[in-house]
Amino acid sequence: MKSTIFTNARIVLENGIMEDGYIGIQEDKIKEIGRMQSCPTLKDFHQVINCENKGWLLPGMIDIHIHGIGGSDVMDASIESLDKMTHLLPQEGTTAFLATTMTNPIDKIEKAIENVTEYMENHCHKGQAEVLGIHLEGPFIHPKQKGAQPEKDIIPPNIELFKKWQNLAHQHIRLVTLAPELDPKHTLIRYLKETGVIASMGHTDATYNEVKKAVGAGLSQATHLFNGMRGLHHREPGAAGAALLLDEMTIEIIADGIHVNPALMKLIYRLKGPENMVLITDSIRAKCLKNGTYDLGGQEVEVTDGRAWLTAQNSLAGSVLKLHEGRRNMEEWLDLGIQELMRMTSSTPAKKLGIYDRKGSLTVGKDADLILLNEKGDVQLTVCRGEMAWSSSHKFLKPV
Repeated sequence: MKSTIFTNARIVLENGIMEDGYIGIQEDKIKEIGRMQSCPTLKDFHQVINCENKGWLLPGMIDIHIHGIGGSDVMDASIESLDKMTHLLPQEGTTAFLATTMTNPIDKIEKAIENVTEYMENHCHKGQAEVLGIHLEGPFIHPKQKGAQPEKDIIPPNIELFKKWQNLAHQHIRLVTLAPELDPKHTLIRYLKETGVIASMGHTDATYNEVKKAVGAGLSQATHLFNGMRGLHHREPGAAGAALLLDEMTIEIIADGIHVNPALMKLIYRLKGPENMVLITDSIRAKCLKNGTYDLGGQEVEVTDGRAWLTAQNSLAGSVLKLHEGRRNMEEWLDLGIQELMRMTSSTPAKKLGIYDRKGSLTVGKDADLILLNEKGDVQLTVCRGEMAWSSSHKFLKPV
């Protein structure tokens, strides 16, 4: 059985930091964790990676909202596109993600769903970022708050259509972004909660009271907070205010300094804390590519110096943010500790998805998804389910 050991590591655990530690991996699981004074014989391992007590060894990051990277997009509905995504994402420390669709004609959404399902069941291998499921963003959204979602393809919440899609997905749809006010009886939201799917409000014009009622029915998350939703006002807190004030709500944050002003992050963090904040990228196919014009759901998006803009609608169109960059921004803006950051990128998304038993922390028995960050927050290496997925240096690739 293939085995790897990380030695002389500063390990970020669930409830503390272990200095001068080691982690032993066997196949795709974490087998043991301890201090170097009790480290097993190194010759018993196929590969030894010496962290030299520099940087931090953390659980891999989980992106629950991402459309594309490197010229590929989930809506391409091709195995090749998903394969490119799973190979590129470890470079930014992402070891698992939800393949995110967008509002499009029904037949295109269905092709994307079927393709993700096929990929998950037959093409998702160790040493690549794992596709955890599908995030269905739209088409059950409000036209007024459509953002970069094509208005012509928006439809009201439809429980029968969702059931059809979930069957096509073999129950792999894990999160649905919708406008709760368009389903006043909350039929779909209740069904999502009953079946273990996260109901997230997004591209919504809901009032504070409408959100509060939807939360009572099972709504539990807000998609890319402040973006694509009724904003905060002192006489009408709106959807954004509800997301901040209601304890039941977890929020997604795009920490690129464009979607949300960094100064506002202090207020957001005070109200929600790391247990109810999830860092996402909402990135599109232009990520990792040069400035230019790119396709997003059949629409032209202009990307210039880190900003993706749908010129026809005069609105932001996702991002080109890398998840480790968002993490580093939050550290700089809020002066957060390593564990608080780890919660927002790893443990909190894992808990919300109901997979904390196998991901989200460095714990014996869990999947061997690990990243090594240097002091600046740059990714040095990424391991996905026990296999080296990416490294910044050849020294990490040679067995000892």
